[in-house]
Amino acid sequence: MQNIVISGSGLFTPSATISNEELVASFNQYVDLFNQHNAEQISAGQCDALEYSSCEFIEKASGIKSRHVLYKEGILDPAIMHPVFEKRDEATPPEMVEMALVAAKEAMEQANKTAADIDLIICAASNIQRPYPALSIELQQLLGVTGYAFDMNVACSSATFAISNAVNAIRGGTARVVLVVNPEFASPQVDYKNRDSHFIFGDVCTATIIEAQSSCNADNAFKILGMRLKTSFSNNIRCDIGYTEHCFAETDPKVAFFKQQGRKVFKELLPIVAEVIQAEMAALDISPDQLKRLWLHQANINMNVFAAKKILGRDPLPEEAPLVLDSYANTASAGSIIAFHKHKTGLNAGDKAVLCSFGAGYSVGCLLLERC
Repeated sequence: MQNIVISGSGLFTPSATISNEELVASFNQYVDLFNQHNAEQISAGQCDALEYSSCEFIEKASGIKSRHVLYKEGILDPAIMHPVFEKRDEATPPEMVEMALVAAKEAMEQANKTAADIDLIICAASNIQRPYPALSIELQQLLGVTGYAFDMNVACSSATFAISNAVNAIRGGTARVVLVVNPEFASPQVDYKNRDSHFIFGDVCTATIIEAQSSCNADNAFKILGMRLKTSFSNNIRCDIGYTEHCFAETDPKVAFFKQQGRKVFKELLPIVAEVIQAEMAALDISPDQLKRLWLHQANINMNVFAAKKILGRDPLPEEAPLVLDSYANTASAGSIIAFHKHKTGLNAGDKAVLCSFGAGYSVGCLLLERC
């Protein structure tokens, strides 16, 4: 079986940022307006008063301090509270394709690959802006890549599942070099009027190049030693928007938003994450003390620390399990790849590492890597 490597990675980061302080000020203004407008119903017990948010609450609950967004306008306006942007026509690539184009070019440059080298593109993200034509095929055209392309979605595990698909395509002979992109345009899915979730997501795009080790000429490549994927159905993280919504007379205005039952997710998903990682480590005879880096899904600082401690058998050092969610927030499938992209240097040849993402489904994607 031929060895497969991740030979390059790329990152697109929007220039606009929103701090917790800005978000909290906007949300609390909305709370005041809501409570004033519904004062009589609240007094009569027909409606619950909304509670303030706070920076302390957000950081304790998530570890998030700031986030990047494509469109800041509207999000902080208590009368709007969603990103404001123009709908693009068919002649203009959607935001997710534009984001992917930037990240892809950086990954290709790192891997010393041109469009002529790539014969498969996988666009994997928690949300896709349109069902078809596939965003990956539009990106393929813009890059000048031949071969084939497809979109896929396994929520926050989309990136690692896509890399696994790329590995299988190469080993199966249907591709030689694969570009995986993870454009996460998540800010429109946030309910900025919900205290428990108004702070969670940010926008970003990551990219990776996957190829056979025999064709790799990159300076900082990582061999994929093993892969393990697992899914287990749960309703605790959902988004219910779909193409049938227009068929219903009464549509819930909240249907387009992400929703989760966080405590249940923490309790139920983390044991699955630990089980998947530990099972793959055991299959490859890799002990915890051999792991030099854990690039984990960047959803919540408490989840990351718990998972890292479970895998290592001790509290992780900051450099062992790097966090990026403090400045990027939850970026769905891209989170673990951001951590990889920004913190993959400093490892020696032969050093072992884990790249793992997890989320709705439930779904867990684990890759065991070795620095080439």
